[in-house]
Amino acid sequence: MQQAAASFITYLTQQRKLSPSTLESYSRDIEHFLDYLTDRGISAYPELTRTGVMLYFARLREQGKAPATIARSSVALKAFLQFLLQDNIIEQDLASAITPPKLEKKLPDILSLEETQLLLEAPDDTTPLGLRDKAILELLYATAIRVSELIALNIRDVDIGVRFLRCSGDAGKERILPFGMETARWLDKYLSELRGESAFHPEQKPLFPNRSGERISRQGIWKLLKKYADRAGLVKDITPHTLRHSCAVHLLESGADVRSVQEMLGHGDLATIQLYLAHSKPNLKAVYDQFHPRARARHSDTIQ
Repeated sequence: MQQAAASFITYLTQQRKLSPSTLESYSRDIEHFLDYLTDRGISAYPELTRTGVMLYFARLREQGKAPATIARSSVALKAFLQFLLQDNIIEQDLASAITPPKLEKKLPDILSLEETQLLLEAPDDTTPLGLRDKAILELLYATAIRVSELIALNIRDVDIGVRFLRCSGDAGKERILPFGMETARWLDKYLSELRGESAFHPEQKPLFPNRSGERISRQGIWKLLKKYADRAGLVKDITPHTLRHSCAVHLLESGADVRSVQEMLGHGDLATIQLYLAHSKPNLKAVYDQFHPRARARHSDTIQ
């Protein structure tokens, strides 16, 4: 059974071109499913039934797994069972037995402008490592880039002169993201320092290496965010997605149109953007009062 699972992951890698983080999640979910089959004494996929699939998800609920975890497993196993059916490894459509749980969409955590400023100023930019971290935080907030996209960046992907970067998301879809003068200044300073350390081929060099010179990891990004959040005195649980959410909300609050923000974030639909809009709604009246030509009473007219 492991061979079919390995073939599925190869298919996702080569044909679907999923991101490394997504592949890791799929692999983990399928491995848990195979452990379940082994526990039930099932040694071949044709022995699996619709009832068996439903019992697996019942077990996840009994184990207290979060709805989001179960929903993610549902997506992975649906795709896996469809793969087995297409390859004639199973004869029944077992994927139709899976009903993902309904998830309540929550407003994403965001930082205020003041909190964002405190976080961005937390690194000590007088040291090489602090300068790297400063550039990372600036770029995360300036572009709303995903952490998986950030760590995959090479130096060649950034053009400081025109203030754009090129990144690839899920399924290899490329996006061109702009960034501002302040971010360009820190990137230029960081790259000047990086170039001074040793000779390298810019086309092949990761933009953000770790202490060993290898590409920085997701865990490395999360750790530095926690470190600087603590240093800035922020009590919120800050992740790379916090800066992504904050960038989106701050753009909308400043008057950016929804479609442009959607394109920048690389979202296929407006569902998440609508959550961002919910954050920016409290400022809607202030924006209206400031910009709408009929918002203010003329001369001494007042509402009685």
